[in-house]
Amino acid sequence: MKEIIVIIGGGIAGLEAASQLLKLGYSPIIVEKSDHLGGHVSRWNKLFPDMTPAQDLLSELIMSSKDANIFLNTAISSMNRLKDSYNIMLSNGISIITKYILITTGFRLFDASKKEEYGYGVYDQVITNADLEHWFNNGNDGRIDNSQMNAIGFVHCVGSRDEKARNTQCSKVCCITAIKQAIELKERFPDAQIYCFYMDLRLFGKKFEDFYIKAQKDFGIHFIRGRVSEVSENIEGKVIVKAEDTLAGKPIKVTLDLLVLMSGMVCNPDSTRTAGMMALPIDSDGFLKSSDNVFHITSSPKQGIYYAGACTGPKTVPETLAEARSAVLEIHSHIIGKE
Repeated sequence: MKEIIVIIGGGIAGLEAASQLLKLGYSPIIVEKSDHLGGHVSRWNKLFPDMTPAQDLLSELIMSSKDANIFLNTAISSMNRLKDSYNIMLSNGISIITKYILITTGFRLFDASKKEEYGYGVYDQVITNADLEHWFNNGNDGRIDNSQMNAIGFVHCVGSRDEKARNTQCSKVCCITAIKQAIELKERFPDAQIYCFYMDLRLFGKKFEDFYIKAQKDFGIHFIRGRVSEVSENIEGKVIVKAEDTLAGKPIKVTLDLLVLMSGMVCNPDSTRTAGMMALPIDSDGFLKSSDNVFHITSSPKQGIYYAGACTGPKTVPETLAEARSAVLEIHSHIIGKE
């Protein structure tokens, strides 16, 4: 009889893991707290750097994992260690005994309202990257003027690389996401001036640098190196942004129709809650702590418990999918090694 593997989290890591486990003949169970699969990707419009529709990826993942046993609107009530397995109690009253658990609980976006100086929740024309993706998908957001935008700004590193926000880590995807969203807005509002205020541009992925050059050359997007020092609102309801252009060595002040805050990744509270049930360690960055950060990223210190995706730190979509496959292979290798 093939092993039952419990996957906690139904985002893209959980779906890819389930798909691979099914191919190997196992019986994966996905436990998802929300009412839908796909996690954050389910709410995204297009994926960098190829502008692939997010729904294309998600549809493929859901189709390839459809034979898994999937529980939606279901949380983990408790987990207990038995002699050589784990007893997992679900919020729907079902109890599962398994020797293998894969945690794929992902991340949360930083709450931009905590950075009060940027005015999120105070000024109408200040939104987050997630808000903008929602508008890309359905065109419905009263803060965005669908008819005309003359000037739009992006603030990078909101809640990332920030000691005051208690997150000194880089969120890895904010720079490239800002570039992607800036291009999308420029396509919709070709006459608009678009500004990206950044600390450092961290474009490490395949084709990311090309994407950045394209944003400048083909779309005329302005990149200004310097932190935003002040955000206010004028009598017309437009956003006034003050910053210092550190490359030009002078202050800058722009009036915007819309300001987009690039909220970074922080650990999902569901991850830490799940970890607490099994005394799994939390790393200094607040994410779950792998056995090590080089050779055993998908392994936890506890036998039979594995990780994949952004529960251990900020990840891109390709990294998340690769980690899901890696974790499955690790589980499979452990199982066949015992046979």
